[in-house]
Amino acid sequence: MDYQTILEKYKAGALNLDEAMSQLSNQGSEDMGFANIDTERQKRTGIPEVIYASGKTTEQVKLIVERMYHKGMDILATRVNDDMYEAVKTVVPNAIYNVLARTITYKHKEEILTDDYIAIISAGTSDLPVAEEAAETARFLNNKVITIYDVGVAGIHRLFHKWDVIRNARVIIVVAGMEGALASVVGGLVDKPVIGVPTSVGYGASFQGISALLSMLNSCASGVSVVNIDNGFGAACQASLINKL
Repeated sequence: MDYQTILEKYKAGALNLDEAMSQLSNQGSEDMGFANIDTERQKRTGIPEVIYASGKTTEQVKLIVERMYHKGMDILATRVNDDMYEAVKTVVPNAIYNVLARTITYKHKEEILTDDYIAIISAGTSDLPVAEEAAETARFLNNKVITIYDVGVAGIHRLFHKWDVIRNARVIIVVAGMEGALASVVGGLVDKPVIGVPTSVGYGASFQGISALLSMLNSCASGVSVVNIDNGFGAACQASLINKL
């Protein structure tokens, strides 16, 4: 029950004061002992509660998903594995698993999307797991998404084959490893916000993504912001908030 329903029940005499106070104090969270689900995050921030599965056991992920499902909450779990998906299927049979993105999603109903869209660009095919995590997250947050993959600076002409799609996006996510130059290239050519996502793709001197991270942070192109290494999820959340302004 939401706050209004509880108060109406109290006013009507269906709940006494102690019962109403108890239910009001429990609003906004679902305490499972090992996890505390933030049931009001969507209303408060525009981004719903999401399950970060890495570090959790398969059973914990399954129980959290089951509780959210029965509470009527949409479900996004990131950094999942095959075993977690098999367990989740037993409680939410229609859950969707993107193996590449390592995400599980379930929506009780699809919402109408606007014509405004987020463009997600990856420099190389090796960056696709992070790009797909961003795409799955952005779609989960009810955004139209267009993906443009494998258009890095080593063959920059490939980027311009998709230029109309890129420049007409409301916000652009650029996912790149190695030297991370693609974010600067795109940022210097568009009048839209660009969110750079450095990836841990690259040989030894890339330092597991630190090289790309520093390149993006030091971009001379204005309008480029940067999230953490491999953080497709965070980039999509930021892009969603911008797209809905």
